[in-house]
Amino acid sequence: MASNIEVEPGATKESVLIPSECLENFDHMSSSLEEIKSENNSSVGSTYEESNFVNSNTDNFEDAIDKEENGSTPEYDLGNSTEWTSKNKHIFVLSSAGKPIYSRHGNEDKLAWLFGVMQALVSNIQSSDDTLKSIHAGDTLFVFMNKKPLILVAVSKTGECVNQLTLQLNYVFNQITSMLTLTRLNKIYEQRQNYDLRRLLAGGERLIDHLLDFSEKEPAFFLGAVQCLPLASSVRDSISSAIIGACHKIKNLVFAILLAKNRLITLVRMKKYYLHPSDLHLIFNLVQSSESLKYSQHHWTPFCLPRFDASGFLYAHVSYLADDCQACLLLLTVERDVCDVLSEAKQKIVEKLRRNNCLEPINESIATPEETAVNAGFAEIRHYLYKCKSTAQFYQPSLAPPYSKEKMRLIEIYKRSNQQLHNTARPLKLIFERSANEAIFSWDTTAFELYVVFEPLIDIACAIDFVTKLLNWVKKREDKLFHLNAPTF
Repeated sequence: MASNIEVEPGATKESVLIPSECLENFDHMSSSLEEIKSENNSSVGSTYEESNFVNSNTDNFEDAIDKEENGSTPEYDLGNSTEWTSKNKHIFVLSSAGKPIYSRHGNEDKLAWLFGVMQALVSNIQSSDDTLKSIHAGDTLFVFMNKKPLILVAVSKTGECVNQLTLQLNYVFNQITSMLTLTRLNKIYEQRQNYDLRRLLAGGERLIDHLLDFSEKEPAFFLGAVQCLPLASSVRDSISSAIIGACHKIKNLVFAILLAKNRLITLVRMKKYYLHPSDLHLIFNLVQSSESLKYSQHHWTPFCLPRFDASGFLYAHVSYLADDCQACLLLLTVERDVCDVLSEAKQKIVEKLRRNNCLEPINESIATPEETAVNAGFAEIRHYLYKCKSTAQFYQPSLAPPYSKEKMRLIEIYKRSNQQLHNTARPLKLIFERSANEAIFSWDTTAFELYVVFEPLIDIACAIDFVTKLLNWVKKREDKLFHLNAPTF
């Protein structure tokens, strides 16, 4: 089908992100922070320090969601609460000792007995030298993930598979780790098995709530990839050059990330070090869930990137470029005391971007919706997702009818197709299926994944012809749609 395409769209010799498969495990990569500090003779304090990200996050960003232990949150009687029982999905987090930590819906204290049941189930199976992974009961799926010292549980009627729910639980675990570090989390429960972690996560529920909502609506999560803000390659390169020029002499600056509208504009990194898409998703979530960031000059906060190094914090200087450009810049370093230095660097970046007329194209791209597939010349294509595996980047057009009002149904279609392609028991490479509402073409190759939603009456021959044309269309525009360079300090 795509034999006339020598290199898949979006591919490049070196990626700004670590290529990944979306369902791999989430173990961290290496002791990157210690390595950076030892190589640069840094005088930074231990990365294992007890820094309370959540409290600083609550002070700096927004007021915490009020889930106090004094019972101010509405009580939920599971037998009578139609609001609670009508939810199609529940997410729970508890300690290995059964102490409630988080519930997506309802108040943890009112559900304490339920947390006890979940802990008993896990412990009972563990006593038989086995691991409880899932329970299937009618149309309800229970998925358990035991990541000591925590247990995470998903209860779902959404039709998602075990792997997809496990992926969501992994993100929740990583969000908690990002606030505390895995080292501190383990240390807490080594000292006190019955510790109530909610004391440290006060305010952090907002981040977890937003992450769960975010992951339900964005294909980036199940694809394990990031979408870029469309920009001419010359503009993107000019932006990267401005960041490098202002930051290349700053000691131990690891990453500089510019983003807007949940899209990556550019990522500049220290040589030898890479960012994983799942860590970038947590950064997107931090920015999107913190509206107050837009109304202050900058924020300075510790933030752990679990796939980069779960043992310690990086320190993030977070700010929007300017009042007239709502792109967010994050400068991440291992140094604790360089906030003022990074503030100066940010101002130099903005000045250089203004001189080079880079803010206007950023604003124009933010304000301009993507073309729909039909407007791009593909009359039979309603929507599609294209992921380049080697760069962990993807592209999608704007929503068009009927999905402009049915986005969640479209996401469910994509999730089901993704599940079929990556089924651990019988993975598939190519799928074409038709229903009364649409026809779905899903294709998994060594280089890319492609999901295309067609009009329901299209035949397979026409679908293949459209797919070939679509791949060529994306290939011709790859300089604009993807981040093809990998700039370093």
